Amino acid sequence: MRWLHRRHLLPVLVFFTAMFVSLGIDQSLGSTIAVLLILQLSIVIIALQCHSRMAYFAAVAEALSFNFLFTDPRYSLRMFHQDDMINLVVFVAVAFTTSQLAERYRRQQNALKQMRLRHQILLSVSHDLRTPLAGIIGNLTTIKEYSAQLNEAEKNELLDSAITESHRLHQYIENLLQATKLQHGVVRINKAQESILHILKNVIERFSSSSERVSVDVKGSVKLLEVSRALLEQALFNVLDNALRYSPKDKAVRVTVEQNHEQVVIDIYNQGQPLKPDEAENMFELFYSGGEKKSADSGSGLGLSVAKGVISAHQGTIECIDVKQGCLIRITLPSGQQG
Repeated sequence: MRWLHRRHLLPVLVFFTAMFVSLGIDQSLGSTIAVLLILQLSIVIIALQCHSRMAYFAAVAEALSFNFLFTDPRYSLRMFHQDDMINLVVFVAVAFTTSQLAERYRRQQNALKQMRLRHQILLSVSHDLRTPLAGIIGNLTTIKEYSAQLNEAEKNELLDSAITESHRLHQYIENLLQATKLQHGVVRINKAQESILHILKNVIERFSSSSERVSVDVKGSVKLLEVSRALLEQALFNVLDNALRYSPKDKAVRVTVEQNHEQVVIDIYNQGQPLKPDEAENMFELFYSGGEKKSADSGSGLGLSVAKGVISAHQGTIECIDVKQGCLIRITLPSGQQG
């Protein structure tokens, strides 16, 4: 039913469940108060889970239903008993008050979430901007002050290190900007027919010296996907970067690509330490970096969150699959989606 939007499904289910239970109570116990309490509980559930306007609408609908189904004369909107009138007025007043309180609670939770997000951004920026900047400044200062004492190989090594830190800084800023856009829902998805294998090849080449640690296995033929090349490349880079960071240097990161029915499945597996349950559950959360204390190699906690946002924007999924050893990230993308 196209008219029934997914966000309307919960209040509709709660409404009809409350009606069904109330009819059962009315027939078995004949208690008007019990019926009102059941209906009131349904309003609380709707108010907490949905927009306040939906709760107001449900309150009016349930008030009319109470009048029509549970008060004398039955199956009429007229009311003869003063107690029923008072009960109905109290029900509507409590329902509207509950909806307003739920909306206020929701706003407070959003404000708290935004405050925590700003705090996390400040902590992340203070660490993830300072570290590569310190490396760049240190390397360039060393070259400038000790140029006469350094041979060509040492200078090149310092310059290569500065370039690496520059790329790290650039990637962090890109992820931070993308995370901000995803949080505010302003990312533009400009799709075109692209080869996922070609995108993956470009991603692996970006790792230069670490690219030989990545093995790719393509099972069968893979169709072109209608995706945003730039965004998907960034998402895959973030996942692969995370896999390489936490994988032993002598172990390969395995990437498997396969098309199943109407979707393409990309598995990225590293042979590092197995994840704890809470790490697997929270690894795609913004600024989660897998531990209480951040180390130089722990990452910013931005990459996987951005990857999840990008994949979700393509109507795909990304999840951590439970394996005995290492970490397996599975990405699925619909192969038949239209722009």
